[in-house]
Amino acid sequence: MPHLTLFYAPHTCALATRIALNEAGADYQLQYVDFSQNAQRSGEYLALNPLGRVPALRLEDGSTVLTETVALLAYVAQRFPDAHLAPTDPVQFARMQGFHSYLASTVHVAHAHGRRGARWSDDPAAITSMQDKVAANMAECCALIEAHWLDRGPWVLGETFSVADAYLFTIAGWLHGDGVEIAHFPRLADHYQRMQLRPAVRAALHD
Repeated sequence: MPHLTLFYAPHTCALATRIALNEAGADYQLQYVDFSQNAQRSGEYLALNPLGRVPALRLEDGSTVLTETVALLAYVAQRFPDAHLAPTDPVQFARMQGFHSYLASTVHVAHAHGRRGARWSDDPAAITSMQDKVAANMAECCALIEAHWLDRGPWVLGETFSVADAYLFTIAGWLHGDGVEIAHFPRLADHYQRMQLRPAVRAALHD
């Protein structure tokens, strides 16, 4: 029987979906996309995912492909409801998706300015300026997360673990490279350490 197939590359936000699949106990296989060989821009991969990025999740029918972390996390949570990875209450689900959207549209973009400034400018001075702002911008994002999302309990949604925690853990793993000391944000640092103890996370990091 065909498996779910997760197309991924190390050190990318694909880790969040991989953790979610592990938490759900899903039967899936991994397909490595070699960024060092520009495989994400190959004709074969672009036919699968025209965005030329990871993650992408091919479903068991072999033809349906879902993309974008926000969508994939919601899909995994709803596909495997017994794992209780997302709220069933519409308001709480919307709050989770609001957090996901913030990570995708603001935090991830701030991080990307340090490595992919050419997406936004061809001016070397402008790219350098963007790179110089990464640490400050990411620290500002961390302060908001610390104050407004990790203030109600050990997890993003309070007392209940969700796929939002997998997403936050993934992005928190980029902070050192962005010049941000996670210890300056005690709740975030505690969350990051607690996540590393979960079997699903350990498997995603070490498989």
